[in-house]
Amino acid sequence: MIIVMRSHASETEIKEVIKKIEKMHYKPHVIKGIERTVIGAIGDERGKERLQSLESMPGVEKVMPILQPYKLASREFKPENSKIKVRNVSIGGKEVVVIAGPCSVESKEQMIESARIVKKAGAKILRGGAFKPRTSPYSFQGLEEEGLKMLALAREKTGLPFVTEVMDTVDVDMVADYADILQVGARNIQNFSLLKKLGKVKKPILLKRGMMTTLIEFLMSAEYILSEGNPNVILCERGIRTFETETRNTLDLSAIPVIKSKSHLPVIVDPSHAIGHWQFVSAMSKAAIAAGADGLLIEVHPRPEEAFSDGAQSLKPERFAKLMKELKPFVIASNRSGL
Repeated sequence: MIIVMRSHASETEIKEVIKKIEKMHYKPHVIKGIERTVIGAIGDERGKERLQSLESMPGVEKVMPILQPYKLASREFKPENSKIKVRNVSIGGKEVVVIAGPCSVESKEQMIESARIVKKAGAKILRGGAFKPRTSPYSFQGLEEEGLKMLALAREKTGLPFVTEVMDTVDVDMVADYADILQVGARNIQNFSLLKKLGKVKKPILLKRGMMTTLIEFLMSAEYILSEGNPNVILCERGIRTFETETRNTLDLSAIPVIKSKSHLPVIVDPSHAIGHWQFVSAMSKAAIAAGADGLLIEVHPRPEEAFSDGAQSLKPERFAKLMKELKPFVIASNRSGL
C-alpha cells in the first residue's frame, strides 16, 4: 500500500505513521518529494486491509493499493523518474550517460590507458570486469581483487568512477569497498541471495536483464534489491536469446519504453553484449538513445585483437570517439543532454 501524506504533514505525523506501519509488521519505505512525503508499506498482502485504517491518522491524505507485483519499482509508488547519483554523475535525469571500457581488467597499464581514452571521448563512467563469468571453465576468469585495485588506480588517475561485476555473495563487501557501482550480470539476474545481499549495500547496483528474462521478472529482481533498503538500482537491457544466430543476442529496444511506462528506475543499454560484433554497436547505440535510454554501456579496448575476452565486440579508441560525436544529434533530438 502507498500512504500519501498531506503537503504540510509534520515530521511527528510522518514518524507516527511509520511507527504504526511497523507495528502492523510491514516494512516502511519513505520517499520525500518536494511537496509531500509518500510512504510505501511492503509486506504480506493478506493483511493489507488493515493498512486502510491509516487514512484516519493525522497528516494522512489517502491510502492506495499498489496493483503491480513489483511494488517499490513501480510508477504507482514513485511517479517521477529516479536519479541515481554516482559520485558527480547522475543517471536517470536529462543527461545521457555513457559508461565505457574493456570487458576484462588485464593490467594496470591497460586500465589506465582505457580510462584516459574513454574519458577524452566523453564517457562519464569506466567499466571493467575483475570477476568474469565465462561459459567455459578454461576461459580467462578475471584478476579478482588485483583487478579491483587496478580499476581503483584508473579512477585515481582519471577521476572516472567505475562499475564492475560481483558474482558471489561472499565477494559483495570486498567489491563494494572498491567499486562505485556493483553490476549484476545476466546469469545472476535471479540469484536471489545475491540480490538480497546487494539490497543492504549503500552503493548503486547495475542490474542486467537475463537472456531469457521477461520484463516482469526483470522488475521483480530489481524489487529484491529495493525491498532490502537499497533504492539505487539501474536497469540494463543487454539483449535476449531468440532463434536468431547472426548476432550474439537480440537487442530488445522495445523494453526501454515499456519499462519506463511501468517503473521509475533508469534504463541503460549494453549494445556490445547484445550484438557481439563491433560493426553494429554504433547503429544500436543510436537506436537506444532514440528509444529513450538513459545511458549506454559500451566495450572499448585499446587493442581489441589482444583482448583477453570479447575483443570481437569491443570498439577501438578512434571508433568510440567517432561514435560519441555521432550520438550528439540523437541526444539533442531526444530532448536530452550530456554528450
